Amino acid sequence: MILYLGLTAVTVAAACFVNNRVTVQPHKVSRQQLCNRILTAGIFTLLFAVSALRTGVGNDYGEYEDFFTRISEHRHVSSEWGFNLVVKAVQFLMGNTTAANITIFGIFAFATIWLFMRAVYEQSDWYVWSFFLFMTNGYYFLSMNSVRYYFALAAALYAMKYALRERWLPFTCWIVFAAFFHKSVLFVLPVYWLAMRRWKKWHIVLGLGLCGFVLLFKNVCREIIFFFYPYYENSMFDNGATSPANIAKCLCVLLLCLLYYKNAVKDNRKVRFYFVLNLGALFLYVFCGFIPEISRIGYYLSAGNIFLIPAVLKEIPDKKQKLFFCGAVAAAFSAYFIMSLITYYEIDIRLLPYASWFV
Repeated sequence: MILYLGLTAVTVAAACFVNNRVTVQPHKVSRQQLCNRILTAGIFTLLFAVSALRTGVGNDYGEYEDFFTRISEHRHVSSEWGFNLVVKAVQFLMGNTTAANITIFGIFAFATIWLFMRAVYEQSDWYVWSFFLFMTNGYYFLSMNSVRYYFALAAALYAMKYALRERWLPFTCWIVFAAFFHKSVLFVLPVYWLAMRRWKKWHIVLGLGLCGFVLLFKNVCREIIFFFYPYYENSMFDNGATSPANIAKCLCVLLLCLLYYKNAVKDNRKVRFYFVLNLGALFLYVFCGFIPEISRIGYYLSAGNIFLIPAVLKEIPDKKQKLFFCGAVAAAFSAYFIMSLITYYEIDIRLLPYASWFV
């Protein structure tokens, strides 16, 4: 736990000196730009090292090693063919060895963290807050579990910038590419497009109707889901559970946004996009607990809160109110992070204790 706390403290401290909104001058690198490059490279290196040097960390670490063995033996695996292709390429060069397994985990750690950090740097209105929320929400640490899913989540977060610019071709290309590693990411293709629409009052009525439809016809929805994911039906993940913590976080974010809706949300297309995603996540967590692994689907939406919260905090006009809410957000997510670290010892998470093949 000390390693994770120290890593978070050091990287967040470094992020305090990053200004991702500095003016870029052609053919000239300013002192702040150079500082940004050094600090973000340092942050990336630390995050990558901890992730890539792990061994046996994560509840599915052994399962992925079994995947690697099955792929080498040309046996059936449930993973998507893009992931299988990467594994086969590494095994072609290194064989089915422990070194090959470590290399595969390292490749995905590099790609996932790189995409997350690029997304935070390019999209955040207040870098240190977005990075703080990225770490304390556990996105980085949980990426050492379910490496395929978190690579897809990182790609979706990175592709948001194209959705915000309504450049739908590169956005679609990124999502389709990510789907070769975890096809659940295809969910964002219609959802991000809908989130970019200018919502009107009748859309709210339509949304309430959708809530009613889901409650009345959840069995139909389950049949559609299991058509694509048949192995989830009646599995350990098909338990109807949802996360009270995720519901609470989405509700608190919604309240903060409504308090400063005119200042921060109403006339800002980007912030409205994240606001609608938070509403969508809240809808999923409250009404769609019958979907297996609902938290993972919801993360494609609620992950946008690492951009939404700083954008709202930045636009609070009263200094005392801004200071109060900044303190409240810092305290709430710090407490959530500490409580999450404690759960990392549990058998179904197993992110702690940390172990490395390097030492």
